Amino acid sequence: MKITRALGYEKASSILKKSLLLAAESGVHEVVEEIIKSFPDAVLYSDQEQQNAFHLAVINRHKWVINLIFEMSGHKHLLLMSQDKSENNILHLAGKLAPLYQLNRIPGAALKMQRELQWFKEVEKIVPPGIKEDKNSQGKTPAMVFVDEHQGLVKKGEKWMKDAATSCSIVTVLIATVVFAAAITVPGGTATDGTPIFYGFPAFTIFAMADAVSLFSSIAAVFMFMSILTARYAETDFLFALPKRLILGLFMLFLSVTGMMVAFGATVYMVNFDYKHKEIRKGGVFCLVMGLAFLPVSVFAFSQFAVLVDLTFSTYGPSIFRKQRTGVFYKKGE
Repeated sequence: MKITRALGYEKASSILKKSLLLAAESGVHEVVEEIIKSFPDAVLYSDQEQQNAFHLAVINRHKWVINLIFEMSGHKHLLLMSQDKSENNILHLAGKLAPLYQLNRIPGAALKMQRELQWFKEVEKIVPPGIKEDKNSQGKTPAMVFVDEHQGLVKKGEKWMKDAATSCSIVTVLIATVVFAAAITVPGGTATDGTPIFYGFPAFTIFAMADAVSLFSSIAAVFMFMSILTARYAETDFLFALPKRLILGLFMLFLSVTGMMVAFGATVYMVNFDYKHKEIRKGGVFCLVMGLAFLPVSVFAFSQFAVLVDLTFSTYGPSIFRKQRTGVFYKKGE
């Protein structure tokens, strides 16, 4: 208000308009907050394309700016109903492909596609139902705009998913083959009555349990990766279906690798150190063998942990329009 009184309404509006639109486009939510606080009607300013601050924030995927505008503005209904020069509403703009600098922040084409779907779905929840079927000047609904804009990203996401599933499937099948062979040819062989020679040894119990866990989890992982390879790869599959399958597959693969190495460590100890005893008496040797067995498990976890964390957080993490610094506008599940 001080700026308005000092410079006059016309000049103040000109300065605030340029600053607000630039801040909304760039994602500088502090500037947006200060301008809206001092001049609430500024949210209705628009550029040559008739795109206001909210339009620009949606196009450029700036969630902080979107939340601030909705928390602080009394023109929410007008903002949701507004259209740009091409008759695109808010949902049309959310359906457009995000700027390259925003997409490059997300690793993997599948995660990029998932994030784009999350944006579209979250914006879809806050707009009036009638807007979802509105057509722009090209006769396209928001859903049609989303499909057209993301065709290339869908193909890249499909290739990324299939490459990951194929690579993991090869490793998983090898593990399943090894642990199955170990299960039917137990360490030390069997007695004349078919009983394993090392039956009753604590290390043998560890071997049997770990081998079973590895075999079952590797087979489950194979099924998960096969389901990814045979998926239909529609746009909506990238939201939950495909990421959940990959998360389960990677987790099962990690479990199978862990079980295999534990079984191998127990076998090494049992055959070389425990064959004369029915109790584990060489605790230091046993711990050393198991520690070495977990070395490849640690390497595998280190190499794949980042991917698993990104997938899990992106799929099950908080929604885009979540609780922010100035209050609550929208929460997941509301």
